[in-house]
Amino acid sequence: MKTVYVLNGPNLNLLGMREPAIYGSSTLADVQMLCEAACQRHALALEFRQSNHEGELVDWVHEAGRLQAKGELAAVIMNAGAYTHTSVAILDAIKGTGVPLVELHISNVHARESFRHHSYLSAAARAVICGFGVAGYGLAIDAVAQW
Repeated sequence: MKTVYVLNGPNLNLLGMREPAIYGSSTLADVQMLCEAACQRHALALEFRQSNHEGELVDWVHEAGRLQAKGELAAVIMNAGAYTHTSVAILDAIKGTGVPLVELHISNVHARESFRHHSYLSAAARAVICGFGVAGYGLAIDAVAQW
């Protein structure tokens, strides 16, 4: 059974409370349950994590890379939050490990502030999903199951 890593960056622990007009009312626990159900449908294992710390996200990408090297990783789905627009370190971790990446955003970042229009992660992503709300997580897992 291959594993999907769903990695969530800064402030995603505030889902359900933070700007519900943009991010909706679902909590991160709701997102985890959605991901568990999607992985179960496709016989995939799930590692679901959130951190407000860039280095921890880098460490988790490295961990996923070790699974990739053994042929046990399906993909990394990452909502890096604000680190999407600032983190060369996460980009380098993704490129260095060669993990297949789905970059995910709950909101349509292209309809928001101009600084959100640039993503460092897109350069290494196999796919990008944005603007579908938390349903995007399930869409990402459904797509990864087809790879």
